Amino acid sequence: MTRHVEQAMGTVFSFDVRHDADEAVARAIAWLHHVDEVFSTYRPDSAISRLARGEVGLTGCPPEVAHVLALCAQAEHHTGGYFTTCPGGRLDPSGLVKGWAVEEASLLLTEAGAPRHCVNGGGDIQLGPDPSPWRIAIADPLRPDTLRTVVTGHGLAIATSGNAERGPHILDPHTGRLAGELLSITLIGPRLTTVDAFATAAYAMGDDARDWIEECEDLEAFAVTTGGHTWQTTGFAAYTDLAL
Repeated sequence: MTRHVEQAMGTVFSFDVRHDADEAVARAIAWLHHVDEVFSTYRPDSAISRLARGEVGLTGCPPEVAHVLALCAQAEHHTGGYFTTCPGGRLDPSGLVKGWAVEEASLLLTEAGAPRHCVNGGGDIQLGPDPSPWRIAIADPLRPDTLRTVVTGHGLAIATSGNAERGPHILDPHTGRLAGELLSITLIGPRLTTVDAFATAAYAMGDDARDWIEECEDLEAFAVTTGGHTWQTTGFAAYTDLAL
């Protein structure tokens, strides 16, 4: 069994690996720091910062930059523009990068023969494909020390978007105003790259996200409204063993 906590990309990553996998975890950690070096908008020398300033083009960046920007374009298309690569008018793919980095770290562990694992990047989680189930608690945004529901499964990605920890900070790209219909929304699906980006978009949509997610293949959602009420998509109950 290997457990490790690492600070990178401005947040905390934790690895819970039910195998002896120190070398694989070390490679995953090195990967996260590489992603930070390439994509951090706080590092003036990062590839994404230099690209945003026009100092280099895509051909002058590591190949993963073009890959991530292509994923961002897909997310923007599928969310009707509620996910954006340019929040505030400046190139910033951070809304997708962390989920993508965690998903890739999970894949590294699986390929190294450690499929029973949980990788948590700042609360956004990718579970390995081993069929042994995990139980992931979803906190109440009004009372963070209280559970609102528990997701159970394997091979899942879980991401929550909201204002409980950072306060209001997610803009509706269509209006430029802070989103405010929901306190939090949790999405579950197979891949954290999509789930994390779509969770941010769904929060910006507010209650309209429910119908949109119902039309999304392999995605389910659980939301807490500003009035303290909850709603969930049709298939969410299949993944939970506790509803409060």
